[in-house]
Amino acid sequence: TVHEPARLAVLSILHAIESADFSYLMIQTGLTQGNLSTHLTKLEEAGLVDVTKEFSGKRPRTVLRITGAGRMALVEHGKALTQLFRMLGIA
Repeated sequence: TVHEPARLAVLSILHAIESADFSYLMIQTGLTQGNLSTHLTKLEEAGLVDVTKEFSGKRPRTVLRITGAGRMALVEHGKALTQLFRMLGIA
């Protein structure tokens, strides 16, 4: 789940900040609404992000946070990449 570049980008952004709204993630990742929504659904189903829908005044707002499992998955993916790079003599 984590290795896909768009999902890796979303998890990395959420790892660095407490939470983000959908629009912020869309701008930061350069993904379309539909693509971002699809990737967030996969991350949510895997238990890697929490999705909260709320209202800011009368406007709907989707807030996203990385879960503990999401943080662990990101760290493990980083370790796997580091190991791969070492095997290849890159790092």
